[in-house]
Amino acid sequence: MSFKALADYAMQLPGATQDVKWGADWVASVGGKMFFVGGPHPGAWTHCSFKVEQHRFLELTGLPGFAPAPYAARYHWVAVSDPKALPLAELKALVKRSHALVAAKLTKKARAGLSIDA
Repeated sequence: MSFKALADYAMQLPGATQDVKWGADWVASVGGKMFFVGGPHPGAWTHCSFKVEQHRFLELTGLPGFAPAPYAARYHWVAVSDPKALPLAELKALVKRSHALVAAKLTKKARAGLSIDA
């Protein structure tokens, strides 16, 4: 598994868009709000980050290969430095949940425009 596989998966989620922020981080967003970050871009990625529920934050940051995400930990973002920290299916589920958490904060009109169920 690679971080790129997670980025490819993130782009398959409804309403996902991509861009590069801060000069070196690849970002997937929904409705203009970030839900997945990886980098450095371009080049071989060394990490990725995404949002998790508050109760999962402490659980995940206690696992090898996970840490609180720099600058975003207070919003319950985790950073993954080891692409084998969890099986690919579990990492994909976490990215999908990050997308759902961020999309849920969008207005009903914005979600409808992106074909995202409430």
